[in-house]
Amino acid sequence: MKSLIRSGVALVAAAALGAGLVVGGAALGNGGRGDDDRGDGKGRGQPATASQIYLDEVKDYGVCRGTDTSCYNEWGNGWTEGEAKRILIWSRTAGPRHAHLGSPLPAGLNPPLADNNIAQKALIAWAAERGIAADYTEDLSQFRLGNYQAVVFLSSNRDTLDDTTQTTLMQYIRGGGGFVGIHNAFGAEYHWPYYEGLLGGANFYNHGPNRDGTVEVINKKDVSTKFMPKTWAFKDEWYNLVPYPSYVNVLLEVDQATSEATVAGHGKSHPVSWCQYYDGGRSWLTTLGHDAAAWTDAPLAGDEFFKQHVMEGLESAMGIKPFCAA
Repeated sequence: MKSLIRSGVALVAAAALGAGLVVGGAALGNGGRGDDDRGDGKGRGQPATASQIYLDEVKDYGVCRGTDTSCYNEWGNGWTEGEAKRILIWSRTAGPRHAHLGSPLPAGLNPPLADNNIAQKALIAWAAERGIAADYTEDLSQFRLGNYQAVVFLSSNRDTLDDTTQTTLMQYIRGGGGFVGIHNAFGAEYHWPYYEGLLGGANFYNHGPNRDGTVEVINKKDVSTKFMPKTWAFKDEWYNLVPYPSYVNVLLEVDQATSEATVAGHGKSHPVSWCQYYDGGRSWLTTLGHDAAAWTDAPLAGDEFFKQHVMEGLESAMGIKPFCAA
């Protein structure tokens, strides 16, 4: 199923445009968003009334977001030539913990890893292969982002941040920082609208059993997808999301028929990876990565594509490679 929101235009907005609706004297052109300037993919402008904000069933997060580079702030948090490449991996869970994360990490920065911390170990190793130094922690007191070009939320879930670290993340993103959300990063910070917007205006709803599916490449121009065949096999928990992502550049979808993913919140298009600019920063996102074999040498169809997908997406969020090509 080719995505109907690959250009960042919401599904319901298209219906509104076709109906020629008028609100407050303003014709709803340009994606059904009237004169509030939200139909250009930038997420800008403040609609005058609540009825305008929610007419297209897309929340307004009060920030510049979408696929336009004007939403990026080059204020020093992105990578520049000659600078050391550094990321922070954040895997703190305040709810159910995925097997690929293993045991909770001890306090401090870069504590000893257990044998079952397989996703953290894999991401550190994959980064090292590309000359990227990776620090890691689950300690709120160590959530300091000033030295990194990207922070990776690796299946960190529920109330993974406190008030102080929420502010840290928000300031970092506004300064042009990179954010990468992987798998159960979509199960985090349910009560913080800013974070929901950072995910692309999307949030975890539910999933079926871990099962085989066919991944479909929607955007072959992005660095995180250009090496892929048109379709490839993978096994995952195929997340259903409510809200559905909006104003984003959809990169990958899963074929609904093969995955048996439900249509809750989605319709028949079922994105699993996308990217966007958000409040001055870069945000690259994937719901993939549930199966522990994706993070180990155990055989798993498509795991080579998953690894390269994550790492190319990470480098683009850092500013090493072009970001979010449409």
